[in-house]
Amino acid sequence: MESKQIYLRFLNLIHALDGGANTPAMDLDAKKLLEVIAVRHAAEKPLTVTDAMALNSIASPATIHRKLDQLRELGMIDTVFEGKNRRTKYLVPTQAAHDYFDQVGQVMQQALAEA
Repeated sequence: MESKQIYLRFLNLIHALDGGANTPAMDLDAKKLLEVIAVRHAAEKPLTVTDAMALNSIASPATIHRKLDQLRELGMIDTVFEGKNRRTKYLVPTQAAHDYFDQVGQVMQQALAEA
């Protein structure tokens, strides 16, 4: 199977996953923001709320603020303080986010296995 077909199969599986009962309803901006938060956290360089608000490649600051609220309400991210600094909040993925990424990883493996 060619690369394009594998990717299209992956997208089809992701769309099926998005409609599932165990998957929170997130729009594309929220997913992209969650991905950036998770990647930065995994690299041990967590985003601050201020850093996130500057991600104008994703959306405007007002939209990012709404998406952060949405991700918090869905239980996908949390804000934490580091050390004694109580002014800076860092964005971290929750267990629900890790579970979501695990599901996406399984879908990716399935798409490759069916290639």
